Amino acid sequence: MIHPPTIVLATLNAKYIHASLGLRCLLANMCELRGRTALREFTIARPAQEVADELLLTLGAPTAGPQILGFGVYIWNVVQTTAVLRLLRAERPEIKVVLGGPEVSHEVDQQEIIGLADHVITGWGDLSFAKLCRALLAGPRPLSKVIAGEQPPLDQLALPYDEYSDADLAHRLLYVEASRGCPFKCEFCLSALDKTAWAFDLERFLAAMDGLYRRGARNFKFVDRTFNLKIDVSLRILQFFLDRLSDELFLHFEVVPDHLPERLKAMIVQFPPGVLQFEIGIQSFNAEVQQRISRRQDNQKAEANLRWLVEHANAHLHTDLIFGLPGETLASFAAGFDRLYRLGPHEIQLGILKRLRGTPIARHSLDHGMVYDPAPPYTVRQTAVVDAATMQCFARFARYWDLLANSGRFPQTLPLLLDEGSSPFQAFLAFADWLWQTTARTSGLSPEALVDALFEYLTRHCALPYPQVTAALLADYVASGARGSPAALRGRLPPRESPKPSPRQLAQRQAQHRAA
Repeated sequence: MIHPPTIVLATLNAKYIHASLGLRCLLANMCELRGRTALREFTIARPAQEVADELLLTLGAPTAGPQILGFGVYIWNVVQTTAVLRLLRAERPEIKVVLGGPEVSHEVDQQEIIGLADHVITGWGDLSFAKLCRALLAGPRPLSKVIAGEQPPLDQLALPYDEYSDADLAHRLLYVEASRGCPFKCEFCLSALDKTAWAFDLERFLAAMDGLYRRGARNFKFVDRTFNLKIDVSLRILQFFLDRLSDELFLHFEVVPDHLPERLKAMIVQFPPGVLQFEIGIQSFNAEVQQRISRRQDNQKAEANLRWLVEHANAHLHTDLIFGLPGETLASFAAGFDRLYRLGPHEIQLGILKRLRGTPIARHSLDHGMVYDPAPPYTVRQTAVVDAATMQCFARFARYWDLLANSGRFPQTLPLLLDEGSSPFQAFLAFADWLWQTTARTSGLSPEALVDALFEYLTRHCALPYPQVTAALLADYVASGARGSPAALRGRLPPRESPKPSPRQLAQRQAQHRAA
């Protein structure tokens, strides 16, 4: 007879393709309680009642002893998790609810969800969750509701990678970590609270990666904040995967932009197209803003390294900028955007500053007029130098940039738009304002609608020659594989053949990252 689990670890992921590394770290360290513990993952799109019903079904009927439900809480799921907990509390108030995760590790006295829990573990939960479960099941019961998580040496932790199922390996992104923490102090990031970075034993980590690879894993997303911090370690990890190259292999790393020594360059150039993806956080090129938020970055080195990667490496380059940092004006951000765009990365992800709970960025609120949305994800609404209307305008800019530029759908047409005038940012801003006034939409715009909009804007408002614009749009639309019939291209589309995508196509790699 199979008995229901006593303990259930649960979270709501942003998408099904995500697999929670945090919960698997807890599961791997349950020791003698492992056999009594189950893992359940949902998505934030799932109705709260369905999630609550499935969790109760997993736990089964009330028992003589305690039943424990542990939730991983993050900025992207706290609203939905709160709704689930309300339902669980109404139906089964005796279940012991334990919360953990970055969203509930700070400002715990200000959150509704804390009131719905029996206990909250702040910070590291790898060993502390199992320890709390033992106390709840066998005593003595903990007296404190809020429990500071213990940070053990990493060699005391069981690695979580055996907890990835075969279905996870086949259908989901696998998150892995060779290190935790970050030595940098960028005030918008929770890693600013870390004292340093801690590395897992490299031989042990690579053995775990070999185990995943032998089981069929080919998609590895490293969550290390600073993958290229220690070059010897970076080289060993890259060599490990270089020795295992296959058509399906895909590796994602977050790298420090101003630290790319020659030894690392020599390794990077050995990888063929479609394998490596680097996430490179520039955030701002404004030196005064960087200093204000405690961000150390050599802009000249960062720029030179990006240029080298574009010109010599086969890696897909996903770069990041943040709008709304304290003291950063629209003009200053535009200059940084133009500087980055001209380097030619494959993607420029445009984010708006969020005030994550516990981050030091809050110290600038008064002096720089920072007004944040009180609801998750706590996006800045205005600053002393950027009013609310401009912030909304930028949000539309970022959405349209994703659709036209980061999507990779318009490589021939985009230069026609951005090379008009001296500033690519101002050129796209003018288009974004026109598109908003024309459509009043930032979502639901089909590829065909975007083709027609670009055609109208470039020919009528920019006065570019019809043949030039049509040729660019036609080339982009056919290459994208879209199967519709934009009005601007009617009568010009070639006969359609069944698409034969290559596993190495850049578009596939971009799609994998955007899904993350």
